[in-house]
Amino acid sequence: MTGQETPPRASWWQRLSQGLKRTSASIGAAITDLVSKRKLDAAMLEEIEEVLIRADLGVDAAARIAAAIGQGRYDKAISADEVKAVMAAEVEKMLAPVAAPLDVPANVKPFVVLVVGVNGSGKTTTIGKLAARYRAEGRKVMLAAGDTFRAAAIDQLKIWAQRTGAAITAREPGSDAAGIGFEALTAARQQGADVVIVDTAGRLQNKANLMSELEKIVRVMKKVDASAPHAVLLVLDATVGQNALSQVEAFRATAGVTGLVMTKLDGTARGGILVALAERFKLPVHMIGVGEGVDDLEPFSARDFARAIAGIE
Repeated sequence: MTGQETPPRASWWQRLSQGLKRTSASIGAAITDLVSKRKLDAAMLEEIEEVLIRADLGVDAAARIAAAIGQGRYDKAISADEVKAVMAAEVEKMLAPVAAPLDVPANVKPFVVLVVGVNGSGKTTTIGKLAARYRAEGRKVMLAAGDTFRAAAIDQLKIWAQRTGAAITAREPGSDAAGIGFEALTAARQQGADVVIVDTAGRLQNKANLMSELEKIVRVMKKVDASAPHAVLLVLDATVGQNALSQVEAFRATAGVTGLVMTKLDGTARGGILVALAERFKLPVHMIGVGEGVDDLEPFSARDFARAIAGIE
C-alpha cells in the first residue's frame, strides 16, 4: 500500500517559502557575493540597495533596509545571514501595518465583495478560492458573473460555483454587468446569503469604458443596498512587477479599491513588488497566492512573507 499513499501536503509556510524561492534566491545570491569580499562600507550599502531595487522592493524600502544594515556596522565584516535578518525585520515592519484579514462582519448581510483587476491577474480563480473559503466556514455564498465580455470567465465561475456549492447569477456573454450585479444582490437578500462576490471585466487598456462600467455596477448595487460594495478587492499578478503600481493607481481611481490580493508569487523573482505597493499605497493586503490549488490563497502574514523573501528558513 505504501506506494499508493499521497505525500503529505506541504504546510503553508513551506509553500510560501518555496513560492518565493526565485525572489529570495536572487537577492540572497547577490548579497552573499557582496559581503564575502570586503568589510561593510558606503559602496557596499549602495550595492545592496541596488540588489533590493532590482527585486522590485522599491527605492524607499531599499533605502530603509540599507540604512538599517549600515547601523553600527561600518568597517566590520558582515555575514549574508546578518543582512537577511535585518532585511526580514525591516520588511516585516513595513508590511505589518497593511496585513489585514478580510473579515465578514456579523452585522452586514449580505457582505458584498466587488473584485477588480486586469484580465489574466487570476481574478476569477481568486473568487473561486474565496468562495471555497467562505463555504468551508459554513457561509451561504452568491457569485455574480459580471465579467460578461469573456465567455470563459462566465464558464469558469459556473464551475467554481458547482465545486464550492455556491449559488451563481450569470447570463450570456455581452449582457449588462450592472444588471447582473443588481440581480445577484437582490437574489442574495431573498435567499439569506451571507456573502456576494462580484466578478468584473478587466480591460484596463480601454480605461474609459472600464471606468464607466465599474461605476455603473456600484451605482446599481447601491439601489439594493446603499452601503454596497463593502469591500473592493484588487487582484494583482506578482509577475507584472512594477506594472502593478500603475494598476493600483488606475483601479483606485476607478473603483475605490479597499484592499489587495496578490497572486502568482511563485512565478516570479519580483515578489518584492508587494513591499513597494505597501510602502506607496498603504492599502490593506488581505491575501496572497502561491499556486493554483484551492488552498494556495491564504491570509497575508507580514512576518511569514518577510522571512520568506529574505530566504530565512
